[in-house]
Amino acid sequence: QLIESGGGSVQAGGSLRLSCAASAGIFSPYAMGWFRQAPGKEREFVAAVSWSGSNTLYTDAVKGRFTVSSGNAKNTVVLQMNSLEPEDTAIYFCAANTAWAEMTGHPHKYDYWGQGTQVTVSS
Repeated sequence: QLIESGGGSVQAGGSLRLSCAASAGIFSPYAMGWFRQAPGKEREFVAAVSWSGSNTLYTDAVKGRFTVSSGNAKNTVVLQMNSLEPEDTAIYFCAANTAWAEMTGHPHKYDYWGQGTQVTVSS
């Protein structure tokens, strides 16, 4: 099970820090990913980090603004979001890839998902 926290409402230019805690039942995933879904849109990839924290992957829209990391706390990954824009408004989901030994943004390669946390950025 995955549990996200840290969502909220901020003004454009602000920052939020999302955390995802993985239960002990998810054994050593290859990577953890963050996805988001805005109203009326499909779920899209945001960022991924290998469980060791050594590899990361970002969608172009968040490069230079978001940082994903793992290993700072046991079974926890963090998405630090800076310089937030109204276009970042969405429900953010944490996901675990336990079956594919690759860094990927394809949601079907993630087999565990959290319930999501709302991020709202006002202009």
